[in-house]
Amino acid sequence: MPSTLPYWRLSAFYFFYFAFVGAMAPFWGLYLHSLEFNAFQIGVLMSLLQVMRIFAPNIWGHIADHTGKRVAIVQLAALVSLLTFIGVFWATTFWPLFLVMSLISFFWSASLPLVEATTLSHLGERTDRYGRIRLWGSVGFIVVVIGLGMALDHASIKLVPWVVLGLLVGIVLTARIIPEAEIARHDHAHIPLREVLRRPQVMALLLAALLMAAAHGPYYTFFTIHLVESGYSKSFAGWLWALGVVCEIGIFLIMPRVFARVRAETVLLATLLIAAARFLLIGWQADNLPLLLFAQLLHAFTFGAYHASALALVHGHFTGRNQARGQALYNSIAFGVGGTVGSLYAGAAWDGLGSAWTFSLASGFAVLASLIFAWRGHAAVAGKS
Repeated sequence: MPSTLPYWRLSAFYFFYFAFVGAMAPFWGLYLHSLEFNAFQIGVLMSLLQVMRIFAPNIWGHIADHTGKRVAIVQLAALVSLLTFIGVFWATTFWPLFLVMSLISFFWSASLPLVEATTLSHLGERTDRYGRIRLWGSVGFIVVVIGLGMALDHASIKLVPWVVLGLLVGIVLTARIIPEAEIARHDHAHIPLREVLRRPQVMALLLAALLMAAAHGPYYTFFTIHLVESGYSKSFAGWLWALGVVCEIGIFLIMPRVFARVRAETVLLATLLIAAARFLLIGWQADNLPLLLFAQLLHAFTFGAYHASALALVHGHFTGRNQARGQALYNSIAFGVGGTVGSLYAGAAWDGLGSAWTFSLASGFAVLASLIFAWRGHAAVAGKS
């Protein structure tokens, strides 16, 4: 690691940010279920965490690229997210909760793309070391998903919002200690953002990322509910989430060596195909514990290797003054549009088609992503060294 890299300060933010995700993704749906919302309402409310990522990151990224104040924006957004979240303790019906979660998501979604751009700027040419910082986010996720899962076997589901509140406090505090990074402007070689977006390989990458996020809709919205309905305990569900993320950490540690031998485009294409198989196993073999465990092991590829390769490709395409907006666009299109589509179709299909066919739809999205990326995103850059 470069001697000037603020490794632990960046790692601390990732720890709390993804610890927040570790409380929300597995358990917020259960909390909403306890408020007696139906599957479609749960899908809509969970989608709000993604809907605002369509618009908000682009707004914040545009401001950050023009002001150079990435970390200041992260600090402001984290504080407003915390203050807004307090409203969930009073908003227990659909529309009030819809409003509160919309506001939380608008500000919360500002943070990650700006911190990603800041981290990559601190790393400079050593972007292959990104995974060693990002793995602390996975550690935070594991700590919360196991701890909260075990607690919920004995405590009320009403514990969830209190845990989330505490994690938001952690995000606010760690955002205060992240140092700004010098932004490499490269004004003489600046390429207009529109020109970058017209490149076939960039369009294919962003579309594949959208479809991959959509493929994860049933997983992030209903996986815990699916496990509980299949007869597993909440604590065991937490351990299964954690198993996937442990594998993710291992992948992050070895990705620098992988990228030294295998192109990022090839890695990404492989992860799309693996995702298609994984979601079929989750949907149709949830009662087969060995296969279910194997499916969770595949999270190492469908999240860890996928995210590392996608981020590397985005960072390579969006350079100079486009860095923050490039990360924002990736987050908006993939996790914003794709995540919203994923949550909504999962909510609409769950009661009518059932869990197995809903996860089959997820597999179909991953297959489509692989075809598009193989056609334009992968082949278009095959000649690059």
